[in-house]
Amino acid sequence: MRSTDGVDATDARLLLALAESPRATVLALAERTGLSRNTVQARLAGLEARGVLTSFERRIDPSALGYPLTAFVMVQVTQRMLAEVGAALREVPEVLEVLGLSGPSDLLVRVVARDADDLYRIAGLLLATDGVERTTTSLVMRTLVEHRVSPLLERVTRGA
Repeated sequence: MRSTDGVDATDARLLLALAESPRATVLALAERTGLSRNTVQARLAGLEARGVLTSFERRIDPSALGYPLTAFVMVQVTQRMLAEVGAALREVPEVLEVLGLSGPSDLLVRVVARDADDLYRIAGLLLATDGVERTTTSLVMRTLVEHRVSPLLERVTRGA
């Protein structure tokens, strides 16, 4: 569960150092940030417990696993079945992320596929999910800005 507790400038410095060197040891992070090893260890544990520091899975490129295509599927669902739809989508290995939305679509689903035929199969699985009323699929052609939070962390370290 994510906490609404903010990240202070020290946490932001630590997270920036971790973003720059995700495999850094606690000792290396302490040296880089000028904090004690115990402080780094305690802050990292606190960030994890508060849900600020989440999974590093996104660093794995799905194309290296044989899934070079990425698509976003806008999904409209029967409202009373939202939880069931979410649970069913969690069971589809090619579904990487599901976000609940406001507006005309209820869910934004990020999927990966091996090729166009595989994407067609996955889109069919989503559409066949009990509670899914309609889907619209858009293929990602190119990533222009990678997922990032470093600019926000830098802003926090400056106190802006």
